[in-house]
Amino acid sequence: MDYRNIYQIARESSGFTQEKAAELLNISVESLRAYEGDRRVPPDKTVIRMIELYNTQYLAYQHLKTNAEVGKAYLPDIELKDLPTAMLRLQKEVTDFIKCKDELIDITCDGIIDNQEMPRFKEILKELDDITAAIYSLKFAKPLNDRREIR
Repeated sequence: MDYRNIYQIARESSGFTQEKAAELLNISVESLRAYEGDRRVPPDKTVIRMIELYNTQYLAYQHLKTNAEVGKAYLPDIELKDLPTAMLRLQKEVTDFIKCKDELIDITCDGIIDNQEMPRFKEILKELDDITAAIYSLKFAKPLNDRREIR
């Protein structure tokens, strides 16, 4: 199977040829090929035009997660799922957090997190990270009647 990067997958999923996409993005076909071949990273303004043309907000997330140091360091990994599965995952993650909500209040209400509380505080923050990832997964989920390739 041939490797295809995030920009190529987004373009192909929206049904554009490289030539038509380059024309509508107001860039050369050679530039688009360089972006899709991982020889160059497209500037943010070009990525914004791609997102709008290809109608895929997920490309914004992928672009930041793979090309920006802050995205690599702080954006959670997300899994793209179908809409019902994404909704169930979000519900599960929220339920998991609710189970430890009172404990978070106890740990943080005095404004001090001591060494004994810190390990559990970090575990609870991980629950919040899981909710964030589930929210993004739901945001970018595709309805079952719109089965485009998304990676």
